Amino acid sequence: MGFICVTYNIQYGIGMDGRYDPERIAEAVRGADVIALQEVTRNHPQNGGRDMVAELADLLPDYFHLFGAPFQVHIGSHLDNGRAVNRFFEFGNMVLSKTPILAARNLLLPRSQRTSELNLQRSALETVIATPVGPVRFHSVHLDHVSPAERLAQIDVLMRLAVEHHLDGGAVSGVTKLGYPEPPLANHFMLMGDFNLVPESAEYVALTGPDDAEYGRPLNARLVSDVSIPDGVAAADSLTWFDPDGVEPAKRLDYCFASASLAPHCRNASVDTRAQGSDHRPVRVEIA
Repeated sequence: MGFICVTYNIQYGIGMDGRYDPERIAEAVRGADVIALQEVTRNHPQNGGRDMVAELADLLPDYFHLFGAPFQVHIGSHLDNGRAVNRFFEFGNMVLSKTPILAARNLLLPRSQRTSELNLQRSALETVIATPVGPVRFHSVHLDHVSPAERLAQIDVLMRLAVEHHLDGGAVSGVTKLGYPEPPLANHFMLMGDFNLVPESAEYVALTGPDDAEYGRPLNARLVSDVSIPDGVAAADSLTWFDPDGVEPAKRLDYCFASASLAPHCRNASVDTRAQGSDHRPVRVEIA
């Protein structure tokens, strides 16, 4: 067994049956070495205002974890006996790891003001984690769900930050001046999450490049490779999003995209077709 990575959009804990049940979410990802979660919330009205960060940390106590909320919205902060109590709605990404997270930062992605449909600030939570092939930057990503134009703008920024990581130095540099060890500048990276796009769309091609009739998609340092395509399974078993009401057709929206340096080490991609804890399914990839 290699180093297992899994991404799962957990839809604030609400499963296909409409029930809130974080325990089945934890069971679906338990055992992986790195876990990227999306739609992790605090004070969401649709799950009774639960603190999912605390609940998931309690359910997976042997994992180190970080939560990145790209926004906070006041929903009842107040004074209690003279002490300020903060109460915010938060909706973001989370990364859990069996080994300590060496460095992290929350990358905010472009958005535009949209009033006819919900438009949340989106982000990619970037973490640096040791693996058998060296340090890797694992990003838990969630792109816009409505606008292809907005997703393209988000992909443009995300890819620039991922590919040119060596120029900006990551989360921090020079911390030896404070007596701390310098975090590794990881060349390998993986973008994991709910990209809200389908294969061969304009957004997909912006990430992977076009599929050439003769050469396919050669490894390219400016692009990423889709390493989450399951081998030898029926097309229906590679789909990752299902409409609980059965109205919309199922889609493949969740991916693991690897840098050109990391892609040759990735194998055994799969979709957990048994998971029912969300309207999405977990996607797994192994780093050999």
